[in-house]
Amino acid sequence: MRARDINKVELVKQKAIELLVEVGFEGFTMSKLAKACKISVATLYIYYQDKDDLILKVGIEEVERMSAIMLENFDPESSFEEGLKQQWKNRAKCLFENPWSAQMIEQLRTSTYQLKVLEVFGKNFKEPLGKFMHNSIERGEIDQMPFETYWSIAFAPLYNLIRFHNEGQSLGGKPFVLTDEILWKTFELVIKALKK
Repeated sequence: MRARDINKVELVKQKAIELLVEVGFEGFTMSKLAKACKISVATLYIYYQDKDDLILKVGIEEVERMSAIMLENFDPESSFEEGLKQQWKNRAKCLFENPWSAQMIEQLRTSTYQLKVLEVFGKNFKEPLGKFMHNSIERGEIDQMPFETYWSIAFAPLYNLIRFHNEGQSLGGKPFVLTDEILWKTFELVIKALKK
């Protein structure tokens, strides 16, 4: 077996992400990827067993990388408002700087790869965010609630604003650009909804 060429691996990974977003899982083939990378199909099999192995490995690597960005400077001991604000900063930065990866991960979350991808997110976020939530509840800053309720109130507004921004329009086709003013005004409303 030939040694892995790091530059080629990164090229394959980047082109795979772009191709998955552009054509979806059904349209994605190893042949199309090889052509996009200007390499032979045989070269891909040096790095990956097959299409599923490639999609899963690339997806998991991106989830790991983006999870690390989302947890930068996050302190589970911080106050609820400070901690959630840091999460919003990190997530916004991550999604703005990695739009291709964010779209690919979203596709993975609604595919047959869902369980493996969610398992990685769960592993990365469970301890720090679990501790953060426990501390916030213990200090009386927020009420105990189902995780799904918390996530829907705490993060869905952020993800929707970023989606509207990336699409360049809101519902009904109205032009939309996410500004700091809109972002942090929305954050204030989220804090009001969650804090006691």
